[in-house]
Amino acid sequence: MVLCGWLLPTLVVAQGIESILAPGLLIQGHIKQENDCKQCHIKFDRKGQSGLCMDCHKDVGADVKAKTGFHGAQKPQACSTCHTDHKGRDAQIASFDKKQFDHSQTDFQLKGKHKPLECEKCHAPAKKFREASVQCNGCHRKDDTHKGSLGVKCADCHNETNWKEARFDHSTTRFALEGKHVDAKCADCHKDNKYKDTSRACVSCHKKDDDSSKGHKGQFGEKCETCHGVKAWKPANFNHDVDTKYVLRGKHHAVACTACHQTPLYKTKLSQDCYACHSKDDKHKDSLGRDCVSCHSERSWKEPAKFDHDKSSFPLLGKHGKVECKECHKSAMFKDAPKDCIGCHKKDDKHATTLGDKCADCHGESDWKTTAGRFKHDKTRFMLRNAHAESKVKCTACHKDLKSYRNTPTECVSCHKKDDKHEGQAGTACASCHHDSSWKVAKFDHGLTRFPLTGRHITATCKSCHETTRFKDAPRDCYACHKKDDRHKLKLGVRCESCHNTRAWSLWDFNHDKRTKYVLDGAHRKVACVSCHKHEAPKGKDAAPVSSNCVSCHQAEDVHEGQFGVRCEQCHVTENWKKFQRRMSRGLDVTNREGVLP
Repeated sequence: MVLCGWLLPTLVVAQGIESILAPGLLIQGHIKQENDCKQCHIKFDRKGQSGLCMDCHKDVGADVKAKTGFHGAQKPQACSTCHTDHKGRDAQIASFDKKQFDHSQTDFQLKGKHKPLECEKCHAPAKKFREASVQCNGCHRKDDTHKGSLGVKCADCHNETNWKEARFDHSTTRFALEGKHVDAKCADCHKDNKYKDTSRACVSCHKKDDDSSKGHKGQFGEKCETCHGVKAWKPANFNHDVDTKYVLRGKHHAVACTACHQTPLYKTKLSQDCYACHSKDDKHKDSLGRDCVSCHSERSWKEPAKFDHDKSSFPLLGKHGKVECKECHKSAMFKDAPKDCIGCHKKDDKHATTLGDKCADCHGESDWKTTAGRFKHDKTRFMLRNAHAESKVKCTACHKDLKSYRNTPTECVSCHKKDDKHEGQAGTACASCHHDSSWKVAKFDHGLTRFPLTGRHITATCKSCHETTRFKDAPRDCYACHKKDDRHKLKLGVRCESCHNTRAWSLWDFNHDKRTKYVLDGAHRKVACVSCHKHEAPKGKDAAPVSSNCVSCHQAEDVHEGQFGVRCEQCHVTENWKKFQRRMSRGLDVTNREGVLP
């Protein structure tokens, strides 16, 4: 008993009370946790053990959480219900009866021939059951006669009953089987079990039919479905009027296909214009283009229909309708005939081509000489309005002769230079002040200038500032006009606007405290400006510089004759020069009872 009492504390320290009370040894896979019970157990919490199990067995934990795999399909229960440890190193805590195992509880149900298979057929001995592939290709790779060309989705065609009896819904592909294609064998189109990338073009299977003596031998291209159908290769059915953009009319019905289609169809696009076949019949040598149907028809090439000139780019109007064709068309090259008026009426052009070749702007087809009402001056760059109206001004007032209509200057000064009283100083933009109703200016907006009128300036007459019509010569500074009003005699400079405003000259305001560094207080507020500013202001300055020292103005009042320096404000106050402020000197209280400094 004494020996046991002595050994017990030692064992507790070495292994802990839990390991001493362990019911048995752990399995070989859990040997690392044998001396650390808290890796698998939580004190006083039996249910918490399952969480620790899943912390180590993360794959199982993921299945339980996602409700997938065998463990995810089970009802919620503690791991220890099926897996109990402490049974020795060689114990199998994950063993189960393979014959009684319900495979439907996994993600892969056994159907057809999969049911009688031994587990080892899919589950390798050295791997976990969960690692077995659920893809057909995992076990049937050797059975894949397609050698991977169709991917790994074997179940799309094969089933669990019989691997060799494949069923495939061809309508799920890009080539649904219709007509006689339904009865065709797979090998007829899919050679050597190569199903993927099989050509869908008819010619890939029917080339022998096209190369036969009754075939087209590739001349009509590879789009066999244009004429042939899936019900039967023969006879072919092609409606040229419906299936193409070219309707066969007249003599075109009797023409053989090869008469027009002389090159391989679809490789060389066949032109639909007449000229492609009738170039040899074109007497105009392509000068009229290839719109042959505007004159010719399918009934007969040699019998042209009546030509409607009004549908051309040059409708015949007025006297042009009575002119013979040869007057304009000198040969069968009809398009060589000029369409511009000047081509035929050059001799009638009195403007000597100065107005270009757009004669129709003024002249008409009814009469060349009559232009009244044809020409609209408002369509030019210079509209005639008010005093410029056609009824008031003659054409010759601006246009000297018939050759000078174009490029006539449109600037006012070109005609009104003699009326310019400003001698060119105001530029050539006369319209900014004058208008076409009357040359005289009724009202001018001075706000558009660099000197807007405000206050008393609004009622001032123009000649008050503008002594001549050379308006730009008028100065913009106040002093130029208000020199006589300057009572400061230039001592405060020429920037009158610093104090005065346009409402009234006598209404002035200058805040000395805010606009300068010298605050006016006491008796300084009543002092006239020129009392301090005695000298004429330098050019560009509001006033001549003035010292801020008291002695600069109060030197005459300095009874101390400079003995106390220039800082008068140490004793004197701005309210009254004769009053002193109380100050301390060498510990003595000196007052100004009698106004005398000690």
